[in-house]
Amino acid sequence: MGKPEKLNSFLLELNKICERTGKNSEDLTVLGASKSQEIDSIELALAGGIQHFGENFLQEAEPKILKIGAIPTWHFIGAIQSRKAKKIASLFDWVQTVDRIKVAKKLNQHRPLEMNKLNVCVQVNPDNEEHKSGIPLSDCKKFISELVQLERLEVRGLMSIPKATKDFEQQRKVFGRIRSCFEDLKSTYPQLDTLSMGMSGDYEAAMLEGSTMIRIGTKIFGERD
Repeated sequence: MGKPEKLNSFLLELNKICERTGKNSEDLTVLGASKSQEIDSIELALAGGIQHFGENFLQEAEPKILKIGAIPTWHFIGAIQSRKAKKIASLFDWVQTVDRIKVAKKLNQHRPLEMNKLNVCVQVNPDNEEHKSGIPLSDCKKFISELVQLERLEVRGLMSIPKATKDFEQQRKVFGRIRSCFEDLKSTYPQLDTLSMGMSGDYEAAMLEGSTMIRIGTKIFGERD
């Protein structure tokens, strides 16, 4: 199946899920996870209606962003090395993987004044997995209270990559816990509007639990080479 067919098949599947669950696809942002994809694949997805793309590595993303330009919205969705924060802050519209105040301060410091504020999500680690990025759900309130003081950042919500499982009910359970935390945070920070959770293997469960942004790689671009 060619890549445009792959994208069309995914969009049909997404619409069916929306019809079945009473969700509105207009309320959902589809982020093309474009790590290791060539520029022409991204341009095809852009032509097919995907307007947001997520990149994991600065050195791979930079030439794509410079070539394709600012028409799509670019999200950084990888681990952030402190020394790369300066460039990330000036190239991307969003950074979804903020889990350290030190890095947040660098992003804030280096966000160019002529650009809009940098949209950020707090990466959470709902199962407190040892070798995974993200903060525990219980630390979110304190962490966001520090983030909102950084005037060049716009704190938008939470992002998560839970432990992989094919068990649909288990997927829902974890996403439900993240959503509860998000709802709780919104009572203090009503400006929060983004729950970035769900990927190719679990996005339906994430949608049912209130995800506003799903990060889709394989189902849009096919298997990585």
